[in-house]
Amino acid sequence: MNASSLAVRCQNLVKVYDTGGQKVTALNGVNLEIAMGELMMLVGPSGCGKTTLISVIAGILDQDSGCCEVFGEDLLNMSNQRKLDFRARNIGFVFQAFNLLPSLSAAENVSVPLIINGMKRSDAERRAAAVLEQVGLGARTTALSSQLSGGQQQRVAIARALVHSPRLIVCDEPTSSLDHQTGHNVMTLLKDVALHNDRALVIVTHDARIFDFADRIAEMDDGHIVKVQETRDKVKG
Repeated sequence: MNASSLAVRCQNLVKVYDTGGQKVTALNGVNLEIAMGELMMLVGPSGCGKTTLISVIAGILDQDSGCCEVFGEDLLNMSNQRKLDFRARNIGFVFQAFNLLPSLSAAENVSVPLIINGMKRSDAERRAAAVLEQVGLGARTTALSSQLSGGQQQRVAIARALVHSPRLIVCDEPTSSLDHQTGHNVMTLLKDVALHNDRALVIVTHDARIFDFADRIAEMDDGHIVKVQETRDKVKG
């Protein structure tokens, strides 16, 4: 794969946790490439290293050895401040638990990444309202998270991940708590919106109902990528 077309390149990633004196290897020589314009899913049993891998890719966690490049930048060699700035500009993260601030409205929650990036609050909230409209929540900009359904909260979380126009969107189990139709709607939204501007999207999931949305599926086990395959729809296309 051409390096200029890559969003992510992981080479020989190793991550070991020390849990009370016991060493647990979460990543054991992971190699993975994710292209621009691609929706990659990471699947596999619980504890196989999926969340650790996306945390390294998103710059939330440092690996012990190996290299992780995002848009050609080696995250491990960045200073903490440069890494924070890089993430703020380039990466959006959709957390499994949504991580919305309960005291803030939907628009205020979505505006947080823009305010962190230095945008004036009024401008940030106008931009947030526009993105909420894009995800079908234009009428709910002033609602608190407690006033929203699970599917609506997930849409707010997605809008927050997209509002600063990141080139890489990372999602941890975005449909795990949603019913089939809502999960399908969320994935349609993610694929249509997140990849519209030639971004890249990587999703950790156990939800086999959404596998067909992927361009490729990487299967993990015991800290390894054991198989990467294209989806049936991509092969047919």
